[in-house]
Amino acid sequence: MVIKIKNLDINYIRYGSSKRNIILLHGWGQNIEMMKPIGDKLSEEFNVTIIDFPGFGESDRLYELWTISDYVEMLHEFVHKLKIDNPILIGHSFGGRVAIKYSSIYDVEKVVLFGAPCIRENKKSIKEEILKKIKKLPGLKKLGDYAKKYIGSEDYRNASPIMRDTLVKVVNEDLSMDAKKIKKPVLLIWGTNDEAAPIEDARKLEAILEDGGLVELPGCTHYAYLEALPQVINILKTFL
Repeated sequence: MVIKIKNLDINYIRYGSSKRNIILLHGWGQNIEMMKPIGDKLSEEFNVTIIDFPGFGESDRLYELWTISDYVEMLHEFVHKLKIDNPILIGHSFGGRVAIKYSSIYDVEKVVLFGAPCIRENKKSIKEEILKKIKKLPGLKKLGDYAKKYIGSEDYRNASPIMRDTLVKVVNEDLSMDAKKIKKPVLLIWGTNDEAAPIEDARKLEAILEDGGLVELPGCTHYAYLEALPQVINILKTFL
C-alpha cells in the first residue's frame, strides 16, 4: 500500500487483527522485509504496520536533507492519517532512533529498541581524525572528500549524496534528553557482540530511561532480533 506524506509516496503494509497497534521501523539502508519476521510472529495478537522510510525500499527517494525530526514528523502524519492510536513502536538501529524521538513527543503505549544507540559522545573516531588531518593539508581537500567515501561506514559509502548528508545528521544527533522524556515502558534488546551499537551504549541508555529494561543476547550482533528470533518473540510477547 502507498500513502502520500510530505509530498512523498510512502510504501507500507498492514496486517493482523487487534485493537492494539504495532509499528515496526527498520534500520538504515533496509526496508520492510527486514522487520517482517517480527511482524509475522506478532500478527495474530496485534495489528502490525511496517513502513519503508523515505529514501528506502519502495518509498520515494529524498531530494533534500532530512533530520530525525523530519522522519518523526513524517511518522506522526502517517499515524494520524491511518488513525492509529497509541501505537507500540518497535525500531531497529536508525528506526529505533526515530522511535526514541517520536516517543518523547507523542503518545505511545510502549517502545522496543533493537541496537539503537542514542547517546552521542564527543569522541572522534580514528577515521574522522585521519580525514580531518588530510583536509588540512594544502590542496588536499578534494582528496579528503574522496577518502571519506572509502574510509566511512558501508552505509555511508552506499548512500546517495543527499542520503549521506542525512546519515551524518542522524548519527551525530544526541538523543539523551529525548530518551529521558519518555514516560512509557521501554525495552532494549541488544546483542553483546554488536559492533555498530556496542552493548555499553545499551547500558548507558537503560540508565537514563525513566522506565527502561535491557535484555542482553550473548554472542549476537547488530541483528540480534533476527539471530535469536524465537527468543526475541517470547520476550516481546511477555513485555507487550
